[in-house]
Order: sequence, then structure tokens, then C-alpha cells
Amino acid sequence: MKITLPPLHPHQNTVAKDDTRFRVLACGRRWGKSRLGALLCISAALERGRVWWVSPNYPMSAIGWREIKALAVQIPGVTVRESDRMVLMPGGGYIQIKSADNPNSLRGEGLDFLVMDECAFTDGEAWREALRPTLADRKGRALFISTPKGRNWFWELYLAGMAGRDDTKAWTFPTTDNPFIDPAEVEAARKSLPEIIYRQEFLAEFVDSEGAVFRRVQEAARLQPIDRAIEGRQYVAAVDPASETDYTAVCVLDVESKQQVYLDRFNRVDYPVLEDRLAAVYDRFHLDRMRVEGNSIGAPVFDHLAARGLRVEEFTTTNATKATIIQQLMAAFEHEQIAILDDQVQTGELLSFESKKTASGAMTYSAPSGVHDDTVMALAMAWDMVAGGNTWLME
Repeated sequence: MKITLPPLHPHQNTVAKDDTRFRVLACGRRWGKSRLGALLCISAALERGRVWWVSPNYPMSAIGWREIKALAVQIPGVTVRESDRMVLMPGGGYIQIKSADNPNSLRGEGLDFLVMDECAFTDGEAWREALRPTLADRKGRALFISTPKGRNWFWELYLAGMAGRDDTKAWTFPTTDNPFIDPAEVEAARKSLPEIIYRQEFLAEFVDSEGAVFRRVQEAARLQPIDRAIEGRQYVAAVDPASETDYTAVCVLDVESKQQVYLDRFNRVDYPVLEDRLAAVYDRFHLDRMRVEGNSIGAPVFDHLAARGLRVEEFTTTNATKATIIQQLMAAFEHEQIAILDDQVQTGELLSFESKKTASGAMTYSAPSGVHDDTVMALAMAWDMVAGGNTWLME
């Protein structure tokens, strides 16, 4: 059986060859995500797989359907049914086009492979309540493809993939990563579109929404880490400890340059191991002081580090103290006073961080449901030591 396959560019091949169960692909327009998804659908169906292509609505499924048909008609013995947009393979596998605008139609069938097309424009409940269960009994796989649209459930899924959680992996590619696209076309779009639209549609950025707390984060995220002190430099560190189900984050800043030089984030370790890792950071960077969030799980960590002879400073998180350090960090990004590591997890947490106004008019700050904020809190506490609460430097 010989099938004429469309050429895949190197970035498409990277995603196609990855064997992670759930693959999340945020990319710019004309990058080739529909072609890649169609090819993977055909491959799964040829292996007798049950495959669905799910779009936000039926009209939007036309692009994927055209790509799938162009490949399917080359296969001897295949049946292409236009009436219900379904491809039946000679070996028993099939591909069916589905619409997410009626979630009840997405229930009941066990699948081997699923493509969710433009899923940033689909209600997340369609995935969580209808589609995810269809993959359970057959241990099916899924590819999520979309241009970004703010910070919705697709953004949360992308963050999980960047962090490597839940057997999920994520990539982001701008339109220009497709070598078959004329760069002049992209440049023309840049000149004619509002910046926020261009960044979202062509750069595949999850652009700041109105409720976003931190801005200009991606411009600041340009540094590479070091693993120990440079002679003549002074450093501070802050720690957001966590239980075994959450994450501990430790952030180190250079006092003079106000640059982040080190970040560690880990979980599922016992207290002695956690404290050993923190003590190792303390020693490698010759710290004069390490700030530790002392609420709840952090209290014993603070006590144990102090008992080891480390100069530790306890930070108690309340709505008021959290607002203070977060607002200082907001200003640092706005005024380009800080530079941070090019770390996808930290960048994701910063960009998804939210503010809400209480009935009394006070502002509260937190991560969205299902998203962590450990790196945000460690960075904010460390920045406060440098720029806000740094009287200890003159002791």
C-alpha cells in the first residue's frame, strides 16, 4: 500500500514522533497543525483504531475533514462517507468527524485516538466530562491543537504539558517555524494587525488578558541559570515549601543585578531530603539569609533549617503581605527592573496568575484553579528581599 504523504517540516516531525499519551500543540496560523493531526488520525485508523476528530462546531471541522479525505482516498478499500463525515478503513478502523457544540453527542464510545482541533475555542467541559472518559477503557491517546485564546482550559492543559504532568507534553510554535510559509506574508500580517492579535494568532502567545497580574513577563524571561555563586557577587534566596502533593520552589536572586540566577522546583520528597536540597543551595550560593514561607507546612522546614545553623528568615503569608510582595513584583516587571530565567513552568505560572476584587474592595491574588503558584511566591518573596524588605542587607 503506497500513500502519498504531505511533506512534514522538522517541527511537525518532532511532535509526530513523540510517544507521550497527551500532546498539546499551541501554534500560529498556517503552521500546519491540521495537516499533522490528519496524518496521525490516518495512522491510528490504519492500525484498526477508533478515531475521532473533534472541532468546536461542525463548520470549523471542514479543514480537518479535507485533510483527512485527501489522504484516505489513496488507501485501497477505504470508504469515505460524506453524509456523516466518516472514513472506514479496510482493516476495521475508522475516523469520524465530531462537533463539540453538542457535548452529549460525544459520550459513550471508547476511542484509541482523538484530535481536538482549535480546542481553545471549545468549552473545557467537553473534554473533561465527555471526551476524556472515552479514552479510559482503551487507554486512548489525544492530540490537542489550537491557536491560543487567552488563558482558558487549553492554557491550563498547556501548562500541565510544559511541566510534564499527567502524561502530557506541550509545544508552542510560531507561524514562522513552518518553512513552507513565505516570511514576507507573516511580516505583512505583523504590520497590518493589532499587536495583541498578531502575538496570539501568529506568534502563538497566550497574551495577557485584562485580568492578568504580571505583564512583560516574556520579555524578562531571557536568562540561563547558574548552579553556584560567582566570586564577588551577593545572593538572596526564598523558599515556598510544600507538602508531598504540591511543589516546593526555591528562587535565588543576584542582589546587585536584580537578576534571577537559580530556580529549583520539586515535590514528593520527605522532609530530610527537602531540607538537604535547601541547605545545598544555601551553601553553593554562600547565602547570608534565606527566606522561608512559614505558614503551615513551612513551619517545621524553617525550624529545622534554623537548627542546622542556617540564617533563615520567616515570611508569614496573609492577604496583606501577599498583596504587598505581589504588587512589588508587578512593578518590577512593568518597569523592567527584573530579569528572570527562561523557564517555561515559571513563565506559565506568572502569566496565569490572577487578581480578584473582594466585596470590601481589597485585591486578592492567586493562581487559577488547577494551576500552581509556587514559583511565583518564591520569586515574589526573593524580590521583596532585594527591593522591598532588604534592611537586613545593612546589618
